[in-house]
Amino acid sequence: MNDILRDDAIQIIEDNDKLKELKGTNFMITGASGMIGIYFVNTLLTLNELYGYDINLYLVVRNPKKLPEYVLDNKNVHIIEQDIVNPVVADVDVDYVIHAASPASPLIMKEKPVETNFANTIGTANALTYANNHGAKGFLFVSSREIYGQPEEGQEFFYEDGKLGQVDHLVPRNGYAEGKKAAENMCAGFKEEYGLNTKVVRLAHTYGPGMSIYDGRVQADFLKNVVNNEDIVLKSKGEAVRTYTYIADAVNGMFKVLLHSDDMVYNIADEACKTSIRELAETMVSIYPERGLKLVFDIPKETKNQGTASFTLGILATDKIRKELKWKPKYSISEGFKRTIDYLESEMKKEKPVMLERKVHQ
Repeated sequence: MNDILRDDAIQIIEDNDKLKELKGTNFMITGASGMIGIYFVNTLLTLNELYGYDINLYLVVRNPKKLPEYVLDNKNVHIIEQDIVNPVVADVDVDYVIHAASPASPLIMKEKPVETNFANTIGTANALTYANNHGAKGFLFVSSREIYGQPEEGQEFFYEDGKLGQVDHLVPRNGYAEGKKAAENMCAGFKEEYGLNTKVVRLAHTYGPGMSIYDGRVQADFLKNVVNNEDIVLKSKGEAVRTYTYIADAVNGMFKVLLHSDDMVYNIADEACKTSIRELAETMVSIYPERGLKLVFDIPKETKNQGTASFTLGILATDKIRKELKWKPKYSISEGFKRTIDYLESEMKKEKPVMLERKVHQ
């Protein structure tokens, strides 16, 4: 396991006392080869390594080759090779299910709106059904800021129990947002009808080791520039403001929600890391000043939508998780992206780099 991944896993363990109650449990993780899924895997395998907890992991993945060798070779890892849009083919009782299988690339959301919707609707129904039929104590659904839509004029923050914005359900790209909303409704329904202990976390612009640098999001493009020692070229003024949360901080919060929380829905984002796209680009080129990288503007007269987020405003408020669960993110934007760059470059030096070649096929 890469040293940065291991350090992040140890940090998550040290900040979550209840992880020490997981000895001998069974976890099912969908989308286990993605950035979020692999961080859950790393944390649980590190618990096994450090404390001998003998946690068994049942990983639902379409392509096991995307998993690193240290995962595939681990005796506590059991691979279920299939698409989550099909009923889960397994017959083992599980204590916890983490449903993280979903496209995260705006390019895929634009080019494959049906598959994106199915992963979040049919896929969530299959994961919930398996959890309910096989004795799960907890079910965690990884949702998104996009369910809130576009805020009303003058509305800066979205709260878990506050106003929702507008989502045009007839825009194919919004199959991601609508699929997540439908999945959240299913989580609420399984909780109400069957008593399944469902939890929902809404994330916004989570980044870090394991993300694809080819997924079409601005942070991915900037990372690709930096690791290739290229100037960052902005095609706009970069005025849109977003929050960016380092993956270890986000997974730390998700474990708290799964194991500590009384309520069902929590926002996870770091308001302290609110920044414009231009400021993010400036931060990226400043991380390694000795490389002499620059921010360059090349703004065309006409811009074409490349499948980016439909919603340009609205920040997730995280008062709830901070107060109730004492969640406190640790990494600034500069620190988090430096860790990500260091990870990417260390993997590029290997013969078989982990998760760097997952280009988006259109």
